[in-house]
Amino acid sequence: MKKLLVALVVVAVAVAVIVAVPAKQTNADFLRIHIRADSNSAADQNIKYAVKSAVVDFLTPVLSTVHSKQQAMSAVRTRLGEIQSVCDKVLADGGFDYVSHAKLTAEQFPDRTYGELTLESGVYDALIIELGSGSGNNWWCVVYPPLCFINGESNGTDKIVYRSKLLQIIEEWRTARK
Repeated sequence: MKKLLVALVVVAVAVAVIVAVPAKQTNADFLRIHIRADSNSAADQNIKYAVKSAVVDFLTPVLSTVHSKQQAMSAVRTRLGEIQSVCDKVLADGGFDYVSHAKLTAEQFPDRTYGELTLESGVYDALIIELGSGSGNNWWCVVYPPLCFINGESNGTDKIVYRSKLLQIIEEWRTARK
């Protein structure tokens, strides 16, 4: 009986480990963001970061309620006008005479690392925000999963925690037996 119980526990732990390991994510699993400055002048680059902060502040509460990329895309799509208004207000408050244009589209991205996560080059769905001509250096990150929209962080180092219900049951069983 003990051998059977030990064998069951070993199999259960193996299954828990396999279930807890995340599957490799693909380009289709991510919604990215790309903000393009009007030019490479110091003023245009500085306002790009001010716009980025305002967009992150605007979208953070919206994205905190989504649980899938499709929900994130829908939330962003329905707020494109509001996103442009947020950007345009920052531009106007900064004394800039150009406006922004926001769209949701598929776009080519190069390899990019966010903390321990590396996204390979390829085509990703993305929120694209062009400031003025959009010909300057840019800033990009990930909207979903929300690497740039967690507690205002934009460094992508937030950890994803994977839990296994089966492993939790085994741990509770072991604790109860002590």
